[in-house]
Amino acid sequence: MKAVRCCDRQVHVVQVPAPAGEGVLVNVRSAGICGSDLHMVDQGFPIPGTLGHEVAGTLADGRAVALEPLAPCGHCDMCVRGDYFSCRAGAGMLYGVGLDGGMAEQIRVPPRCIVPLPDNVSAADACLVEPLAVAVHGIGMLDLAPGSRVAVIGAGAVGLAATAVLTDWLDSVDVAARHDAQKAVAQRLGAGLDPQGEYDAVIECAGNSAALASAARLCRPGGTIVLLATYWEDVSLPAADVCLKSLRIYASFLYGRRGLVRDVEAAAQLLARRPELAQLLITHRLPLDAAAEAFATAADRAAGAIKVVLEP
Repeated sequence: MKAVRCCDRQVHVVQVPAPAGEGVLVNVRSAGICGSDLHMVDQGFPIPGTLGHEVAGTLADGRAVALEPLAPCGHCDMCVRGDYFSCRAGAGMLYGVGLDGGMAEQIRVPPRCIVPLPDNVSAADACLVEPLAVAVHGIGMLDLAPGSRVAVIGAGAVGLAATAVLTDWLDSVDVAARHDAQKAVAQRLGAGLDPQGEYDAVIECAGNSAALASAARLCRPGGTIVLLATYWEDVSLPAADVCLKSLRIYASFLYGRRGLVRDVEAAAQLLARRPELAQLLITHRLPLDAAAEAFATAADRAAGAIKVVLEP
């Protein structure tokens, strides 16, 4: 089958054996390109197999599903306590990083990875479940009330996913966005632009020192910053604002569960409640053979790319 792999900081479509062995076979319908995919390719991160962790498709019986692309060990201290997103296996448990991912015609995963989709959510759109779950997980750390004010710094796919989660139930959400396309989507999601004043919480989705400083400046005394970005280099702590305001800083990674409900399941339900999300967030769809073009498009945020999706 065809699959997308990285060699010498370039993506290539290659022929690989179809996935065999135990697990559930998924015929891939959509695979999103994440900002972390772009960074891994650009930095020459050693990826042994097929890329892609934002994945949805169909089962042998035609049912549409998304994936929670994790294969935690299940027996380390973190898994036992329920925090399987911090499994001691590390990056080795992540599909598309340590395990063959979903930028391919098929992927085989353990049954635990399968996320059933509501009837009105298509597998063509459900690659959004994964980035939405990232936002659900981080925002779930906050103790927000309906009247809370929240700002989002950064309006890439994860920032806009956070915006979608927040505007689903809050009235006061403002987004700091760089590009016109991002600003337009933020407004259509129900958010304001150009955060001003004080906020109960700020979601940092840009992943740099300037964004972290902006988050600290916008927080009210006693407020909370959630680090939802993936950081690829060290950042400076805006220590004066953090200390003088007694701010809390929460770091969020991947997704897990709250009680009996997984974050990926909550994300799938959000897609069902807000069917406009796919049209707003997915800006480009390209065939698997056009993977190199798709990665170049995804890297050009100024040209309007938000979520670029490969469709095998």
